[in-house]
Amino acid sequence: MNENNESIKVGFLYPGYAAEDDYPELGKMVDPRVDVHLVHTEFNEDAHTVEALSEMGSVPRIHEGIKHLANSGVQSVIWTSTSASFVLGLEGIKKQVEALEEGLGVPASTTALTFIRAVKTIGAKRVAIAATYPEDVAIIFKKFLESFGIEVLQYASKGIITAAEVGTLPKEEVIQFAKENDCPVADALLIPDTALHSALWIEDLEKVVGKPVLTANQVSFWEALRLTGQFKPQTGLGTLFNQEAIKEGGKLFDYSS
Repeated sequence: MNENNESIKVGFLYPGYAAEDDYPELGKMVDPRVDVHLVHTEFNEDAHTVEALSEMGSVPRIHEGIKHLANSGVQSVIWTSTSASFVLGLEGIKKQVEALEEGLGVPASTTALTFIRAVKTIGAKRVAIAATYPEDVAIIFKKFLESFGIEVLQYASKGIITAAEVGTLPKEEVIQFAKENDCPVADALLIPDTALHSALWIEDLEKVVGKPVLTANQVSFWEALRLTGQFKPQTGLGTLFNQEAIKEGGKLFDYSS
């Protein structure tokens, strides 16, 4: 535990309802256990379209969520949506992070940025993407990764419009989707979308594809823990959790190094 023998507390702003149960599950799986504070944020439309995602990840929506984490004692906070972050571009992401940090006074990040740090932490240079999104949104994620010097060898799109539907995908279908859309020469397989369950399946996913697998909920939780300064390498949650955490803080442009 930490020096004051107090529980580690991390916060997540999660749009809607889909796979949010991954977060308390991850809180129980790590050592030491982590106290998860999860707030559901609202939006106008559950749709993987640029317009709907941009509204979902807008600063006013984030400010609404922040109110529910005030005085919770969280030591870090993550805007827990991949697509409702990267569709806004780096300037939009910067505004999201600034809103979180200014509103709660703790280190913050977004799932999209966390993928960048996670890829660099495991030393991956070339990746494959298995995305549940429609193709146009998957392409935006591909370009986002490439803007940080990550080579995307191939990407796949499952074409699902709503987060609610993604949240219903069973383990067998997720593992098959990963297996079918890995690239043999990629260093890692990335599976974005925090609406997709993965917490209990990460080791199985890595076994099937034979390489590191990074999922949205996995990397989000890892970054929340890393930002508290109390992360320690451990087994059971994939290659990412076996690595020594990068020590610098969570400011936006730290991710380029």
